[in-house]
Amino acid sequence: MPLPSWSRPVLITEPLTASPVADDRAEPLALYIHWPFCVSKCPYCDFNSHVRESVDIAEWQAALLADLAHEAAILPGRALGSIFFGGGTPSLMPPGLVEALIEAATGHWPASDNIEITLEANPSSVEAARFADLARAGVNRVSLGLQALDDATLGFLGRAHGVDEGVRALATAQQHFSRVSFDLIYARPGQTLGQWEAELSRALSFGTGHLSLYQLTIEPGTRFETLVRRGELVPADDDHCADLFDLTRSLTSAHGLPAYEISNHARPGEQSRHNLTYWRYGDYAGIGPGAHGRRGSLATERHRKPENYLAAVARNGHGLSVERPLDAETRAMEALLMGLRLAEGVDLARIAALSGVAEAALIDRAAAEKLSALGLAHMTASHLTVTERGMPLLDALLAELVAIEPPQAL
Repeated sequence: MPLPSWSRPVLITEPLTASPVADDRAEPLALYIHWPFCVSKCPYCDFNSHVRESVDIAEWQAALLADLAHEAAILPGRALGSIFFGGGTPSLMPPGLVEALIEAATGHWPASDNIEITLEANPSSVEAARFADLARAGVNRVSLGLQALDDATLGFLGRAHGVDEGVRALATAQQHFSRVSFDLIYARPGQTLGQWEAELSRALSFGTGHLSLYQLTIEPGTRFETLVRRGELVPADDDHCADLFDLTRSLTSAHGLPAYEISNHARPGEQSRHNLTYWRYGDYAGIGPGAHGRRGSLATERHRKPENYLAAVARNGHGLSVERPLDAETRAMEALLMGLRLAEGVDLARIAALSGVAEAALIDRAAAEKLSALGLAHMTASHLTVTERGMPLLDALLAELVAIEPPQAL
């Protein structure tokens, strides 16, 4: 999860401690575990992923367990609501390592009832063969990176699997996990409304309770950005993207999977509880290379490069590279920017209590009233929601609605 550019990094030597303005220790904690390794790098991907010829599993298990113990010592007395194995490609992890990390995490923190334990997986036949063992290890939700249901598009996206292999992996996942989600990327160059309607309709026919549907974004530093800069790749234009977005909302709602976040769709009760912790601005611990976390009014980040992370854990007993105190304005702004992505909107009184910024200073009330009159937002005394009609314009609306200004970097 990217940190604001105006949030000034602080190199850490000893762990910092800070308390949030509101005591949120009663809320379940989320745990993110980053596995940074992939078989290859996709041309659209800007995540912290790395290709290595070999990985010393014993060394990585020891490092991740040590890093986890460090976070647990700083965050005692919390219930654990979710664990999320992200990457990279976590389905490349041996099930024994996954099990060891789950056992350690639930040993440090008591697990909430019905704890959600998600693992991201590539839909290859090799990785699908591990699904039964991963389920026995404790994983109860899997998120598959199908990305497309067209072989030519999968080649364009740099994916190693084909459609048939991906669909078979999805069927295997549905046999072994009680909850299954998968990702698709749309608004691809040249993709028509008819093509996306047919592809999404097929995706909805598979019967999963959750879909993550992302418009193709050209991220800095990726292979696709280089191609765009050279004029070899032309992204879809904004008007066409808006039409595709509207079609996506219409189809998913008609099939009982309405959008609960701008890019995520679920049946009632199937929402990702782990990701809701981020969007609702709850506390989460992050371990593994490049993992980010939030501890009340502190933001944490681990060393990104795998080798640097291992060296830091060996040297310090943890993989932290920075701990960043977050002032009240930063916390309030982050909570607003994250929460307004959700269909449920934000509770302004809660954000004021969490951040220490006065509720009246959070939102430009005149702008909220104007946007409400246009049907783009809905404002009550202490609650703000971006409407279905306003969601395609979210970035522009945020610029008008959010009243607080971040501090200037020194």
